[in-house]
Amino acid sequence: MFAKSFDAAVIGGSYAGLSAAMQLARGRRHVAVIDAGKPRNRFATASHGFFGQDGAEPAHMIAAAREKLTAYPNVYFIADEAVDASGQEGAFAVTLASGQTLRASRLVLATGITDILPDLPGLAERWGVSVLHCPYCHGYEFGGAPLGVLATTPHCAEKAMMITEWGPTTLFLNGQPMPDAGVLAKLARRRVTVEPISITGLDGQGQALQAVVLSDGRRLATTAIYLTPRTVMASPLAERLGCAFEDGFFGPIIVTDGKKATSVAGVFAAGDAARGMHNATWASADGVTAGAAVHHSLIFEGLDAA
Repeated sequence: MFAKSFDAAVIGGSYAGLSAAMQLARGRRHVAVIDAGKPRNRFATASHGFFGQDGAEPAHMIAAAREKLTAYPNVYFIADEAVDASGQEGAFAVTLASGQTLRASRLVLATGITDILPDLPGLAERWGVSVLHCPYCHGYEFGGAPLGVLATTPHCAEKAMMITEWGPTTLFLNGQPMPDAGVLAKLARRRVTVEPISITGLDGQGQALQAVVLSDGRRLATTAIYLTPRTVMASPLAERLGCAFEDGFFGPIIVTDGKKATSVAGVFAAGDAARGMHNATWASADGVTAGAAVHHSLIFEGLDAA
């Protein structure tokens, strides 16, 4: 048991969580940041498109943000995993994997999501390097090279039409149904090649991708392949607390309002776990919103009853 109760506990120490903690720190509130050290984009070697940080390594960005937060004596970092949470507004208890319990008046869930990758030989080890999700984050560097889109949902045809902005594109159906005539016509206009034969694996030196290997023995030169993985919550805490969920583009997300408040009073959520579209900028911005909203809720707590 920690000796004191915190004004807020931020669970998750990546872009959203650290951004939320900064607002609370500057609001002179005592805040605990609980982080297990497994951010979603830990597989990527560079983060692109983030204001003033284009091309920076994600781990370095997070380390720099943590360093800035350590300047505030009212911020307490806990390198642990939050495995359970209970209670109500003003009196939450967070159980850590180490067995300790932390108490806080408010919670910010910046717990993130986990990508469920297709089971293809050579795919998982290239995730974030040459097997990718977002062309805005990882597209410019592959410009002009032969690219692929792995069909995982019917919406992947639209993704293939977009990827042609970066290079010649093949849509690998890999067992997914052939698009209808209208979609095929659009793909043709965007000069997307449709490959119906199933994939047996990805090949290349190290984490680089050089070819997609097909079941008929062909090897199609491919420098990067994009896919849309299904996602699940990286933590059970939102469900344990009773937060409402809705279906997002890729999987369930925590329902929040414009201030990032969940359906449970005193619990806020920010980052990929609480929005349909994902990137570092959105996660950080949502963290700012959540942190400021938590601070406001603490300021005005009980005033109406006074």
